[in-house]
Amino acid sequence: MRADELHPEVEPVLEQLTALEALPLNQYGARGARDLFEQFSADVDEPEVGRIHDTTVPGYQPQEGEQRDPVPVRHYRPGGADETAPTVVYYHGGGFVIGGIGSHDVVCRHVCDRAGVNVVSVDYRLAPEEPFPAAAEDAYAVAGHVDANPDEFAGDGRLVVMGDSAGGNLSAVVCQIARDRRQDDAAPDDPVMHTPDIDRQVLVYPAVDARQDRPSWEQNKEGYFLVEEDMHWFFECYFGSDLHRKNPYAFPLEGDLHDLPPATVLTAGFDPLRDEGIAYAEALEEAGVEVEHRNYDDVIHGFFSMLDVPVELERAHEAVDHVCDNLRRTFDIEA
Repeated sequence: MRADELHPEVEPVLEQLTALEALPLNQYGARGARDLFEQFSADVDEPEVGRIHDTTVPGYQPQEGEQRDPVPVRHYRPGGADETAPTVVYYHGGGFVIGGIGSHDVVCRHVCDRAGVNVVSVDYRLAPEEPFPAAAEDAYAVAGHVDANPDEFAGDGRLVVMGDSAGGNLSAVVCQIARDRRQDDAAPDDPVMHTPDIDRQVLVYPAVDARQDRPSWEQNKEGYFLVEEDMHWFFECYFGSDLHRKNPYAFPLEGDLHDLPPATVLTAGFDPLRDEGIAYAEALEEAGVEVEHRNYDDVIHGFFSMLDVPVELERAHEAVDHVCDNLRRTFDIEA
């Protein structure tokens, strides 16, 4: 599960973080941590895609006559795509506290370009200003709206939810909410919220477990980018207390995993979240869900988005290629 040594390209990244005394992020507070995270995010306009458009979609409606604020999204349309295509709704990582459309722009560009799909990146509400269940509400609202209105996003009616870290959590949560609502006799005719029909979930080192005592936590809690102090801080900011520890819409591993969409799960060897990602993949499979799991044993948490300056990793390109090849096979999209 973990290689004897880190990939050679990862060491300079960790050395730079150490030299800058950038960790833990919580020393800067939420706003300062967000600014620093943006500095380490790729700021390039590549690869080029067919079209990029910023817009909003209606917010979550807990009941008739009540609605959250609109959710900002960014739509990436593949180049040369005159016809419709499947749509990936992407939820960024960042512990529910940091990150956004800008921090994961390069990831969404690559997925759009390499897989030939639409990507809708979601700028969900962040904690601590907006604690649980704010992010989950926004995530579900966008998936439902995109599925109900495919023409707005050049979609062909086929839908994937995808995310890394906290975004992996949200992808898994959206799948469980949709399954639960579909099994509720009232949900199909519910005028308040559309229940999305999800074809696949792609979970990149997802945060899915309330436990903080798995071996990978102890093994990787210091020195590998996602450090223990920040993990506790993220949990405190979003979840606030232990009140939600058994809530599957907070921690998907607590839920019933039957009748969920096929899953692609990626984990990283030097990642505190490695073991819970593996446990989720195994639990999905035990519940009869089709699962493809791949562990990149010599890289750290966050590697998936390290696709261009200031940090570019070979393993990131391998992982994105793997996911995009998987999506092309799933939807029979020609390369």
